[in-house]
Amino acid sequence: MPVDSVENTIRTAVATALGEVGLEGLPSRPAEVHLERPANPDHGDFSTNVALALAKRNGRNPRELAAELVGLLEAADLAHVEGIEIAGPGFVNFRLAPTWLHERIGLVVAEGSGYGRSGMGGGRRVLVEFVSANPTGPVHAGHARGATYGDALARVLEFAGFEVGREFYINDRGVQMKTYADSLAARAAGEDPPEGGYMGAYISEWASEMPEGADPLEWGYEFALAEQRRVLGALNVEFDRWFSERDMVATGAIETTLEDLRDRGVVEDRDGAVWLRSTDYGDDKDRVLVKSDGEFTYLLPDIAYHRDKFSRGWQLLVNVWGADHHGYVPRMKAAVQSLGHDPDDLEVVITQLVRLEREGSEVKISKRSGDLVTLEELIDEVGADAVRLTYLLQSVDSPQTVDLDLIVAQSNENPVFYVQMANARLNSIDRVATERGFERLPLAGVDLSVLTHERELAVMRVLHELPAVVELAARERAPHKVTTWVRELAGAVHGFYHDCPILSPDTPEELRQARWWLAESARIGLRVGLDLLGVSAPEAM
Repeated sequence: MPVDSVENTIRTAVATALGEVGLEGLPSRPAEVHLERPANPDHGDFSTNVALALAKRNGRNPRELAAELVGLLEAADLAHVEGIEIAGPGFVNFRLAPTWLHERIGLVVAEGSGYGRSGMGGGRRVLVEFVSANPTGPVHAGHARGATYGDALARVLEFAGFEVGREFYINDRGVQMKTYADSLAARAAGEDPPEGGYMGAYISEWASEMPEGADPLEWGYEFALAEQRRVLGALNVEFDRWFSERDMVATGAIETTLEDLRDRGVVEDRDGAVWLRSTDYGDDKDRVLVKSDGEFTYLLPDIAYHRDKFSRGWQLLVNVWGADHHGYVPRMKAAVQSLGHDPDDLEVVITQLVRLEREGSEVKISKRSGDLVTLEELIDEVGADAVRLTYLLQSVDSPQTVDLDLIVAQSNENPVFYVQMANARLNSIDRVATERGFERLPLAGVDLSVLTHERELAVMRVLHELPAVVELAARERAPHKVTTWVRELAGAVHGFYHDCPILSPDTPEELRQARWWLAESARIGLRVGLDLLGVSAPEAM
């Protein structure tokens, strides 16, 4: 029996038993049988609520129905299943023999860096657009959440079988560019920026580097982009394409898009302006595309950009936007539909705000006021790994508080230190073994059945979860679920390392070899998880 078919075997057996009982409303296929892992391992390894779900519809008592199912399932003599029990009002719990976990070690070792990889995406082409900061200053700490989320999401989607592109949209057209250039020019001349200009200290620093006679607009634009690329690269974030709005304007794509919308009959001229009839697609009001003075609104270039994305063959667009864009989502969904696409082909992830704290006080972020924590400063202070893992600790749709003092602390309260120390401990085993003259035998010749300690089983249980976690994180666009898994594995590793010695002279050789391979499988799993998060796995701390 394939190692990863334990759940499928249980689901199939449950579906078959339900058919023998003769109930209404049965699952049409085994995959629809709900199976979950109890939060408390004492309740078994898997549990199903089918008896509860079907009892009322069929006029049955849930526990009596569960008892009937248990009798049929016990008679089926399922591989790896050593106990089936009724719990609570009618749950059926399955307790498995350690053999199902022992086989997991061989699978992890065999698949290596590909362990947990899925074909769920079926090669569907997904374009993830994220960060997309204006080229008017450095990327700051507030951009870090979208940057780490977008990059980790792209990694997870790729691992789950999607074809993924990463794109940065350069908003390099509009009044903010002139304001930025005027601010640079003023500082270069030793003057204060104009009213409403950019007051940050970086403006003075950048202006001091601007060559005499340089065009503040063009020089400032190229300099800002280069700085953004460099700093994001230091965060291990790279893009396949930096898409310029100015270039799109130059090609006439915006006018072509407007003509396309006219041909589709979804725009109208009213009050001297051009309007998108977005209320036809669920928006709360129609939106202006071209103002009465002939200027484009922000919406029309955005529609042209999304039209361009689809024209390049991307099937699903995932945009990672900041909290201030929440109200913009319905009109973009309407715009996508007006272009003839399913609105579900555009997904918008809104990242909520992050509160940075140092010594218990909030650190403010404002590019224009000058009160600014740049991403580069944050990386210099705590390191790229700490920035990434910290920002990926929780779902981006909830506000987050980041304690800068905590993430530089060398303690188990620091989740970054805790995870990377687990990896360092696993890597130390081979190094110390060499020093002590121990040699690891080939896995095929090692008896894994000796691994019965609860700490050993805990590591194997967490490793077993990774394939499901990858698919869940991809499906829900939630890379923080991988972070949670990595932390759980790190916790299991620390417990195993403490309570299950490998290289002690008192450890029997047979047990040493089995634990050594368990440690190797944990090392592989931890590296896979950290790589999905874009976090390094240092061999020593």
